[in-house]
Amino acid sequence: MELDKTFWEERYKNQSTGWDIGTVSEPLKVYIDSLLDPSISILIPGAGNSYEAEYLFQKGFKHVDVIDIAAQPLINLKARVPDFPEENLIQTDFFEWTKTYDLILEQTFFCALDPVLRPAYAKKMSQLLRPKGKLAGVLFDFPLTETGPPFGGSLEEYRNYFEPLFKIKKLEKCYNSILPRTGNELFIIFEKP
Repeated sequence: MELDKTFWEERYKNQSTGWDIGTVSEPLKVYIDSLLDPSISILIPGAGNSYEAEYLFQKGFKHVDVIDIAAQPLINLKARVPDFPEENLIQTDFFEWTKTYDLILEQTFFCALDPVLRPAYAKKMSQLLRPKGKLAGVLFDFPLTETGPPFGGSLEEYRNYFEPLFKIKKLEKCYNSILPRTGNELFIIFEKP
C-alpha cells in the first residue's frame, strides 16, 4: 500500500477519516491560545480538514499556510471558512515545499507518513523553519506498528530524529488529550537554533 495522493483522496471520498475529531485538538488549542503575535507565519502540513487553521484564522492569524497532498480536505476547509485565503490552501507534497515559517504545527501528519520517511521529515521541518522557529504539536506515543496509518512511535525514537536538528523545549505526555487518545500522545515544542 502506497500512502500517496490517491490513497488519501480515497480515504476522504469513503469518509474513512478516523483521525478527524471534528474540531481543533485540545493540546493545539491550548498552545494556539498562548501565541501572542498574530503576524507570525505558520504552516500546517498534512493538515487534513485543518480545524487548527480555522481556529487560527478566527483568532486573527492571517499568515497560515495549509498543505495537504489531497484536494478534498482543502475544499472542506474553504467550505467551512469561505474567507480563508485561497492562496494559503496548497495541494502539494510536503517534501517539495520550500517556503520558510516562524511556526509549524504538527497534528496527525507525522504518524500518517510511512515510517521510513521520519528522518526526512525531521530534516525537512528544520529546512522549513526560520532560525528560532518552532515545531509544535502532538506525536503519538505507542509502539511503532507495521500497519497503519497511524504508525506509532516513542519518545526515544523522536529524540533520535529531532535532537540533532532542534533544541527540545518540550517533549512530554499530553495532559489534555481527547479521551480515545489519553496516554498515547506527547506534546512537543522543538526550536530551530
